[in-house]
Amino acid sequence: QLQASGGGLVQPGGSLRLSCAASGSSLDSAMGWFRQAPGKGREGVLCMGRDNSIGYYRDDVKGRFTMSRSDDKNTVFLQMKTLKSEDTAVYYCAATVSTLWYQGEAYNVWGQGTQVTVSS
Repeated sequence: QLQASGGGLVQPGGSLRLSCAASGSSLDSAMGWFRQAPGKGREGVLCMGRDNSIGYYRDDVKGRFTMSRSDDKNTVFLQMKTLKSEDTAVYYCAATVSTLWYQGEAYNVWGQGTQVTVSS
């Protein structure tokens, strides 16, 4: 079971760090962050393989969002900076053991999301 946390209200241009943890296990698998904005479908944001290589699903988060894993592999982070109103969404973390971790449809273990609202 995955649990995302760290969401909240932030002003445009601000930063936020989301965390994703698994209850009772480590996050040694490939991980992804996804989001769903109001009235829209869920979309991929970025993902990370077991070797910590990063893949982006969206060009507009490059240079603003990055993903990392704690040394003990118990937590995965999404660091977001220069946030924009269009980043407002519920953010979800997900895991997969598939070698096709860069494909969004490979993710089959999902956690509850955390709301990120970017507004002045």
